[in-house]
Amino acid sequence: MADAGDPRPPTAERAGRVPWLLLVYRIPSEPSRLRAGVWRRLKGLGAIYVQSSAAALPSSPTAERALRTLRNEIVEMGGAAFLLASDVLAGEPDLVALFNAARNDEYEEIVDRCEDFLRQVGKEYDADHFTYAELEENDVDLAKLKGWFAKVQARDVLGAEGVGRAEEALERCEQALEAYAVHVYDREVGS
Repeated sequence: MADAGDPRPPTAERAGRVPWLLLVYRIPSEPSRLRAGVWRRLKGLGAIYVQSSAAALPSSPTAERALRTLRNEIVEMGGAAFLLASDVLAGEPDLVALFNAARNDEYEEIVDRCEDFLRQVGKEYDADHFTYAELEENDVDLAKLKGWFAKVQARDVLGAEGVGRAEEALERCEQALEAYAVHVYDREVGS
């Protein structure tokens, strides 16, 4: 809420709303790898498309730097791009929900990959395969999952609800790998 003594008009931040950055761009249709590259970069930043060639991100210094850099690259490849800072005048809950849905989809994919990881560890038990090489391979896989989670969590600036499920899934993976490591140690050391 705006301070009653503040003579300035209420801003999105003072009113509890989220300021956004909007990148509107146009890229030559060929080669298609340029379009795909821009799409991948925007997705990697966590941007959501509000329509074709218009992507939005909650405003932050990091997001602004990344979008300014991308805007310059689009212009250098022969396209056109405009980076706008804006407040949402109508439909903000829908935009926030769209942003959080994108993060929840990413969290759900992590949960799915964690289930794959747990199945893989289970196969090691079924095959009675307790070697350091397998432990190391599974450790690398878990580190990748944790790294991916950290990237999604860094993009999750509006508090998507899927974070808890992903954290729980990663914890189950951590516990499964620790139990597997004990079996490997017992086999290799013979205690």
